[in-house]
Amino acid sequence: MATIKDVALKAEVSVTTVSHVVNDTRHVSPKVHERVTLAIRELGYVPNAMARSLKSNTTSTLGMLIPNSSNPYFAEIVRIVEDRCFAAGYTLVLCNTDDEPHRQSVYLQVLAERRIDGLIVVSTGADDDHSLAEQLHRLRVPTVLVDREIADPSCDLVETAHMQGGLLAVRHLLSLGHKRIACIGGPVGVMPSEQRIEGWRMALAETGTTPDIANADTLLWRGGFTSQGGYEAMHAILRTEKKPSAVFVCNDLMAIGALRAAHESGVHVPDELSIVGFDDIELSAYTSPPLTTVAQPKERIGALAVDMLLERVSGKRRDARKVVLQPELRVRASTARHASFREPTVPSTETPATATRKSRIQ
Repeated sequence: MATIKDVALKAEVSVTTVSHVVNDTRHVSPKVHERVTLAIRELGYVPNAMARSLKSNTTSTLGMLIPNSSNPYFAEIVRIVEDRCFAAGYTLVLCNTDDEPHRQSVYLQVLAERRIDGLIVVSTGADDDHSLAEQLHRLRVPTVLVDREIADPSCDLVETAHMQGGLLAVRHLLSLGHKRIACIGGPVGVMPSEQRIEGWRMALAETGTTPDIANADTLLWRGGFTSQGGYEAMHAILRTEKKPSAVFVCNDLMAIGALRAAHESGVHVPDELSIVGFDDIELSAYTSPPLTTVAQPKERIGALAVDMLLERVSGKRRDARKVVLQPELRVRASTARHASFREPTVPSTETPATATRKSRIQ
């Protein structure tokens, strides 16, 4: 691999001059600049990014941690973040923690050694919140949390109103006449899942049908935010003696598994069972039937995360900022009216005399 000395020899200039051309730190005559540039191109010289960062104290590199790269929701967020970073002149280093706190800790150390300018984090879950906050404090780089909040007042946060999303989903099912509505939640202790479950409980409470302890086992299930987990949870739900007529599933990946389980069990969606997901990943519009879901504003989440981070990196803002975005319901073909649904009756405005005159005319 060519070195800066090789470039200097070929261009017949000093190493200092090559450094000035590469780092644009001093004016170099056009003729010399062209000679150095040509030598760099012919030798395939690649400047040492770490050495350059030591001089400028910046690397134009941002880091991002996500808990599960196989979940399309995170993949879609990453795509938005990466595009935004590239447009701003930054490179993104992506690390998948696979929902493992130890792996998350190792990657944070790796990113620290790379001297990143800022960090976007989707944490692995509740069990590691305290240690993660300590690590981020030691890292001393601007940090934006996405989707999952932790107890660190110095970090920015961008998330969706998860509880409101759960309310939207279950109110939709209630409006279709469903009364027994089950829920498939994510991992225990992961705040987005717990907040969506709370939205489910609140919506049922509005109708006076809050699940009590005796009914909890038949109404609340866990699927681990994976399609396999949703598949297994739905099979378990369909084996219960008193089956629900609708299920709120706390992410689309689990809902896709739930749809397959219903199909295998001979249960028709939405005629016999209505299903609502959460996230509105791209695949949700292409399931059979297309999935009704609660849409997270992914474009705004990704764009805001990068913009807020760059505000801190550039020194334009020092105080932490929290942004909570509102979800929207996307009604598709996986939900339908319950068999017992009745349209609200409209009170008649006719008087007895009017009704008598009409009957005589007929």
